[in-house]
Amino acid sequence: MGAEQPVAFTADDYRARIRRAVDEATDAGLAGLLITPGPDLTYLTGYRPTAITERLTVLVLGQDTEPTLLVPVLERPDAEAATGAPALTLADWRDGQDPYAVAAPLLKPGARYGISDSTWAMHLLGLQHALPETTYASLTQALPMLRAVKDPHELGRLAAAGLAADETFRQMLGVRFAGRTENEVAADLARLLREHGHNQVDFTVVGSGPNGANPHHEAGDRTIAEGDMVVLDFGGLKFGYGSDTTRTVHVGEPTDEEREVHDIVRRAQQAGFDAVAPGVPCEEIDRAARKVITDAGYGEYFIHRTGHGIGLTTHEPPYLVEGERRPLVPGMCFSIEPGIYLPGRFGVRIEDIVTCTPDGGRRLNNTPHELAIVS
Repeated sequence: MGAEQPVAFTADDYRARIRRAVDEATDAGLAGLLITPGPDLTYLTGYRPTAITERLTVLVLGQDTEPTLLVPVLERPDAEAATGAPALTLADWRDGQDPYAVAAPLLKPGARYGISDSTWAMHLLGLQHALPETTYASLTQALPMLRAVKDPHELGRLAAAGLAADETFRQMLGVRFAGRTENEVAADLARLLREHGHNQVDFTVVGSGPNGANPHHEAGDRTIAEGDMVVLDFGGLKFGYGSDTTRTVHVGEPTDEEREVHDIVRRAQQAGFDAVAPGVPCEEIDRAARKVITDAGYGEYFIHRTGHGIGLTTHEPPYLVEGERRPLVPGMCFSIEPGIYLPGRFGVRIEDIVTCTPDGGRRLNNTPHELAIVS
């Protein structure tokens, strides 16, 4: 299982990403970008340092300069082996040197740069000390859509991750729930994700009974019982790209109220999906899903945004939330995950990853939305 391999990204792919990033930075009024270890560096170069440490690693991008990756000398061999290395000039510094003094000539004094959100504070402060007139803006504020629109090879990886999560859920329907703890069920989820090719499991939410009313409940020692509604939210990385799906199951026969609440969430999720189209503001997806729940009288129990982007990380722009007016663009990928959470009683959430296409939305999760009965 999970043996299929994705199309590899090439040096030309990374060159194109870097050119686009520099152009977008210029359009945003920035002199360039400073990219430290994290998803942005992986996206632009294919380089993923083995450890994010106190040693400065930074990719410096600007309109009038060669893309330059500054690394500790001991990590240079790994940087040279990165797929995107041919698109870069490599520079290094040695222990005992001031890395910020080495980096300073690569920047324009007094200019404004976008800088990775994941940059350690000590590195930002070091750069500020070396170039006190230079200013910085977080990438989420300056270029929030840098990684939002996926190319066909990225979409293929996301689809593979979604399929693996779907197969995991299908097998979970045959797992025993009653009489076992949430932690035991979560371990089954993690095991199956790995069996279906995930190299990293990021979360396995198992919210049974009243715990399901907490959207981010972590699996615990509660023993699942007959009559429990159980929220299952799980995902991670396969081929470097994320999966994230939620289904709500019931142990034994549900009550009429439980069926009704689940159906309201199902209809809300469908309404959000039906609203997906190029040019539609992100907030309209939230509004469409939220209206169904509000009209049914449960609006106060839908307590989070309708969705988030996904790619190299499981949460990234765009966000489907009131006030986000950026339009959807073909290639954007995001969750649609409305929920109802009744404190002290139970919760229901249904989540699919969806990509925007020229013709509307396409689901990357395709397991049934009906309330599944488990034993």
